[in-house]
Amino acid sequence: MSEPQRTNAAAEKDGWPHVALAEVVTQRRDAVKVSDGQEYRLLGVRWWGEGAFHRETVTRETSKATTFYKVEPGQFIYNRLFAGKGSFGTVIPDFEGAYVSNEFPLFDTDTERLGVDYLNLYFQQRSVWDYVEAVSTGTTKSRNRWKEGQFLAHRIPLPPLPAQERIVRIVEVIDAQVSALGAEADALDALLRGRKEELFAHYAATEAPLPIGEVLEEVKRPIIVAPETEYWQIGIRSHGRGLFTKEAVTGASLGSKKVFWVEPGDLLINIVFAWEGAVAIVPPEIEGYCGSHRFPAYRRLDGGDVEFFRLFFSTKSGTRLLASCSPGGAGRNRTLNRKRLMQSPVGMPSAQEQERAICELQALEAPVVAVRAEADRLRAVRTALLSGLLDHSIALTAAEREV
Repeated sequence: MSEPQRTNAAAEKDGWPHVALAEVVTQRRDAVKVSDGQEYRLLGVRWWGEGAFHRETVTRETSKATTFYKVEPGQFIYNRLFAGKGSFGTVIPDFEGAYVSNEFPLFDTDTERLGVDYLNLYFQQRSVWDYVEAVSTGTTKSRNRWKEGQFLAHRIPLPPLPAQERIVRIVEVIDAQVSALGAEADALDALLRGRKEELFAHYAATEAPLPIGEVLEEVKRPIIVAPETEYWQIGIRSHGRGLFTKEAVTGASLGSKKVFWVEPGDLLINIVFAWEGAVAIVPPEIEGYCGSHRFPAYRRLDGGDVEFFRLFFSTKSGTRLLASCSPGGAGRNRTLNRKRLMQSPVGMPSAQEQERAICELQALEAPVVAVRAEADRLRAVRTALLSGLLDHSIALTAAEREV
């Protein structure tokens, strides 16, 4: 499929001029034949704009390749196979002397017209990734490539070089703030995780163990699916990262799929990914939603708070228990044996101590959630700001004042 022109008439008239990349970059192919007794440090490029990384070091004996391509710091690089997943980046000084395969084209920029960091910013936009994914070609979807000719024909907004540098600096300020928030959240999370491990290890060592099935019971609210009715579903993230909601679907599109109502306060476990800590509690704002039969819901038999078990399952010992009750290989073959889980003993402190522990751990968890939410908000600001700076709908001076 040939690439259409992406020029927006209004942007051309009132914004930055658009040029084909062929006008401002040159592909470099510094080919090196693979030799005996030589090690080759190979680079890859991570998805979602995360940039280049050292993938592996190979020799002629450990690689089938006969030719590699030497990289130079300051070059732009992308992965032809995964360009639609944001596999773009730059070659940083640390990677001097490294190599790539022919799936990673390398480009020098015309430094009088285009800064490589500005080019890298342009290719950090999800809208661009989606476009690239749509026009990539191949015999199968998994082998689709965005080829060099398509890259070179692609048109980008091209401000004057000083404006490019200002755009890069503006975004760098936001990136630094996001990084600082990430570091703060990680430090707070380390305190939370340490305290959780300490508390639940203490309960395991000092409290009488009870089978989980004597404390939790599964609750089922089956739905008789009506073909014309719309149903809103939930999903469960791994690693204790909560629930997410999906778009409404009709009963007809559900087909024979079994679904069940979930209610605020339910403890849900994704039985396919329990071994990855896919456990969550339905929050108060999630009402009128349903879940797959793979998401059993649990309530306390003793009137206690299911939050105690959410916290337990987020500890190392809790995740190990879920994994030990999920026999099989990797991925979808590891389905939770619910009966085995319910028979598993857990140290249960008094109701008063459970309540105290929940309050303590929630107090430690709240700032982690808040800081991560602020980082997410800033990422959204970054996305909107970058788009506005590139199409010139946001003035540079205004953006510089705000950041």
